[in-house]
Amino acid sequence: MSRGNPSTVPRWLLAAALAVCTTSALTVGVTGPAIAHGTDHDHDRTAGTSARAPVKADPDEAAALGEEHAEEHAHTRRALAALGDYPQTTRTARLKALGESQAAANTGFDPSESGRFREYFPSPDFAAHVAQLPTGKVLLFSFERVEKNPQKEPAPTDTIGKENAGRAYLWDPAKGTGSDAFTKVTPPTVNVPDGLNQPRPAPFFCAGHSFLPNGMLGVFGGNLGGNGGTGAKLSLVFDPWQEVWYQNKDMAVGRWYPSVVTGMDGRQLIMSGQSELGWGTPTSIVERFPALDRPVPVARTDKPEGWSVGGFRADAPFKRDYPHLFSLRDGKIYGLGRNPDQQWTFDINTETRSDLPARPDIPHPPGAMVPPQGIGRNYGSAVPLPAGFRGPDSVLVLGGDRDDPNTYQLVGGQWSKEKPRAFGRTQDNTLLLPDANLLTVNGAFDIRDYGNGPYNPNADLKYRQTELRDANGNWKLGPAQRLPRGYHSNAVVLPDGRVMVTGDELQQLANDPNIDDDMNGSIEIYEPPYLHQGSRPNLGMVFNPSVGYNERITVSSTTAADVTRAVLLAPTTATHSVNTSQRHLDLRIKSRSGNFVELQAPPSAAAAPPGYYMVFLLNEEGAPSNAGWVQLKPTSGGQTP
Repeated sequence: MSRGNPSTVPRWLLAAALAVCTTSALTVGVTGPAIAHGTDHDHDRTAGTSARAPVKADPDEAAALGEEHAEEHAHTRRALAALGDYPQTTRTARLKALGESQAAANTGFDPSESGRFREYFPSPDFAAHVAQLPTGKVLLFSFERVEKNPQKEPAPTDTIGKENAGRAYLWDPAKGTGSDAFTKVTPPTVNVPDGLNQPRPAPFFCAGHSFLPNGMLGVFGGNLGGNGGTGAKLSLVFDPWQEVWYQNKDMAVGRWYPSVVTGMDGRQLIMSGQSELGWGTPTSIVERFPALDRPVPVARTDKPEGWSVGGFRADAPFKRDYPHLFSLRDGKIYGLGRNPDQQWTFDINTETRSDLPARPDIPHPPGAMVPPQGIGRNYGSAVPLPAGFRGPDSVLVLGGDRDDPNTYQLVGGQWSKEKPRAFGRTQDNTLLLPDANLLTVNGAFDIRDYGNGPYNPNADLKYRQTELRDANGNWKLGPAQRLPRGYHSNAVVLPDGRVMVTGDELQQLANDPNIDDDMNGSIEIYEPPYLHQGSRPNLGMVFNPSVGYNERITVSSTTAADVTRAVLLAPTTATHSVNTSQRHLDLRIKSRSGNFVELQAPPSAAAAPPGYYMVFLLNEEGAPSNAGWVQLKPTSGGQTP
């Protein structure tokens, strides 16, 4: 959690955790709220550096970065160590100032063109991980904090013992925004192999996750504590129907910061992550769940508990963690690493790996703060672009590089540079909306840095602005959200078409209206433009909510005559700007009769892997209905491997 940018180069992590070239303007004694509007970050950070007492630089940092640069890091570490508590008066004043600046910034935006932020309310969890469940509820999970001060590290990454524990909650939007809308769903108690014999709720933060065909969420990996972040072998499943966790047999290797994707066979591929040896040991071993000796779970009553994780013959030698993984129209898994030369496809039938061309990222200027390999892309978004009825055949990579606002599309095995966003940002979340447009929320200058130095909650206003991409690939800036949200920020599209925005424990701690209660987090709701463009279609009942491929889906609608489009939108699960579950498909409208609409399911599991999807009906203006739910069943019924 505190180690946001591991690579194979020892000691690079120290620089990446601080996340800037020069850090001497870290605001240690912040006493009131401020919003920085400037963009001259290097100038801001180097002000006032001459009057500090000398410090001893770390020898390894000095060798890698130079003596002066290493001394800046040493000054920052000493400043962080000297920090006292963060007063409640500052938190209260910050939140008030952010609300006022949000209102002022959003005055000129027309909701029918740019959408608007409507609600902001407390949550009991930091939501470093989120999942939109097929029950309509949202799963939030993260860790028990070890620090209240937002200018220190609150996650127990290096904590050995029972304080290194996970936690999870369900939010039920149907119950509103109060504390009674949240239910605690504690993960299984495990005895972490740290030699202390202190069982605690599974420390599954910084895990990877995706959905199984029966709507359950597989969660793999986590943190054992110590050594800069040590990978856990945890294999867990959350059952949204019973609202309980199941523990499965351990993976073959520990994984801290892995990625997981569900393929067309309904099985989950698990890749990357730092091993049980600690930071700096990324694993190339690929595993899958469930193992081939067991059918995939299809029915709600299929209970994956005590199941095995199986092997996969091909390796995935990603040098850096949390690669983007996607199952595209050809049925292959596309693994898009953060290094431009780490781009591969994986064939789940032959268990082989093939090379893809390097991503054409822009070169960085001399002296830029990039890892020794010369790579600057950090955590950022990637989205499989909508492509009609047969499923996505391309991916758009965007974000993760504060110096590069361009977007990069991979289609047909080739990369192209597409239209840029307004500015480069990392830690962003980009979502597919029901109308096939893209929405970017959240973002930062770098890990733990919102434009004014690491662990300084004051943020440039621009990182709070949303950005929308239309069908022609054009981007435009939109309204600002209440909180800056960068590292560990998240967002999901709700079944009613709204967008839930949450995450970033540092900003949530810095703006907590009552740091001593149990509501540590916060949620804000964004309403896209289509919710402000007149009436919406009606979707009543889905009469056959579990169907095979190419079969008919019959729904009721009191506005059937106004329906011009029907789509499937996958529920999403995300962390660290990685969302392997996103998918948007058009459905053929086969017939209308009175208040009934007959749709045709996707043609194959390659078009849409088996599992639960939201069904939206849209009118001519692009406004969506509330969603219904449909399950696409595996071709084999899940009975044969």
